[in-house]
Amino acid sequence: MTTLWTLPSPLIEDVVRAALAEDFGRAGDITTQATIPETAHARAVIAAREAGIVAGLGVAACAFRLVDPAVTFSPATLDGARIGEGDVLARIEGPARAILSAERVALNFLGRLSGIASLTARYAEKIAHTKAKVCDTRKTTPLLRAFEKYAVRCGGGANHRFGLDDALLIKDNHIAVAGGVGRALRAAKAFASHLTKIEIEVDTLEQLEEVLAEGADIVLLDNMAPDLLRAAVALVGGRMLAEASGGVTLETIAAVAETGVDLISVGALTHSAKTLDLGLDIEIG
Repeated sequence: MTTLWTLPSPLIEDVVRAALAEDFGRAGDITTQATIPETAHARAVIAAREAGIVAGLGVAACAFRLVDPAVTFSPATLDGARIGEGDVLARIEGPARAILSAERVALNFLGRLSGIASLTARYAEKIAHTKAKVCDTRKTTPLLRAFEKYAVRCGGGANHRFGLDDALLIKDNHIAVAGGVGRALRAAKAFASHLTKIEIEVDTLEQLEEVLAEGADIVLLDNMAPDLLRAAVALVGGRMLAEASGGVTLETIAAVAETGVDLISVGALTHSAKTLDLGLDIEIG
């Protein structure tokens, strides 16, 4: 129900501040200014319109706080929790203008991240009977990668690399330009520090044999059918981590996991997740 890490506060504030600036524009929330007295006070709840997994409560809280520190945001659940239709995620109280003005930015973040967490949980449940872990990719919304990868963790998934600088991932185009699997691996080993992992992509058993001869930390088995994946995993024999990738769906992930791979990367976790339907309701009286 809880995650292993949280997003850094300065990162949250920078992104949320930019989102608020986009929404407020040049003149601020003119609808709220026109219709709501400056002294008005309000109470509200954020509630789920559908079932799912929560992610992004801290981001939503930040939106209200940045608009007006007098707004109190009280979570009714935790990131990573499973919720049902109608469940309350948070209670909000304070200046009415601030609550109304921050509403959309808060819900955009919370709904988007909860949608990613919810989809990830569906994938993770499909392979719970295996040792495999489902992980994300770099196919994320620009400038929101850390947020979306956090949401994957909330849904029970694992994180792949965050950027180009935190691991060496030698893909087919690198191999082509470098002049082959062996050359690419030897160059990577000469370049990498002792703390840097090296992963290499292959799509044939012949390439895999080259990788095993040279050595790597992880081999990415790209677009292989289950029978070929099973043969590849047997060939690896536990000498390095085996990751499957390429077109994995909710319908196919179980068969992929049952081949014995350690990791399954799925771009859809972040690039195709549907926003979870959430709403903010003002409590009257």
